[in-house]
Amino acid sequence: MAGDWGRIARRIRVPMGFVVAALFLWLARPTWLSLTWSLWVVVPGVWLRGYASGYVKKNAELAVSGPYAYTRNPLYLGSMLIAFGFAGASRSVWIFLALAILFAVIYAPTIRSEEEFLSSHFPEFREYARRVPRLLPRVTPGPAPSGESGRFSRDLYLQHREYNALLGTVAIYAALAFRIYFHR
Repeated sequence: MAGDWGRIARRIRVPMGFVVAALFLWLARPTWLSLTWSLWVVVPGVWLRGYASGYVKKNAELAVSGPYAYTRNPLYLGSMLIAFGFAGASRSVWIFLALAILFAVIYAPTIRSEEEFLSSHFPEFREYARRVPRLLPRVTPGPAPSGESGRFSRDLYLQHREYNALLGTVAIYAALAFRIYFHR
């Protein structure tokens, strides 16, 4: 049953994000100050997602270098930073609570489901999981397997279209700025 929900959660997480974004824009009550402060959380989240995407060779190789030496899920950590930064910008406790519930219900099972897949396809995953935490990063990088020296790939970044996170972030900030400016 948990595995079934993990598969469902993986499929609905992106469409659910669009629904949450619409609700967010409706409920948000941003100020110029809340927008400015939120950048301290959102910008690192966007950077982390972009940086991590340049290391991922989906289903072909286990990513263990770069940000993956600190946390097994830098893409989800980046998403959380972006989402909770936006929650701060919105100045809405309800948005913050809704995001916390969404991450618990959607992303926790998604991460477990993906780890089951990685464990079954990459024998080295169990050792990697023992050394590197699931979400909250280590302070120092985990020891890399011998011969592992992965580097950021601009081509992978572009292939994964991670620039969409940046474009989406700019669009949401523009919508929030529009709301502040025209809804005084």
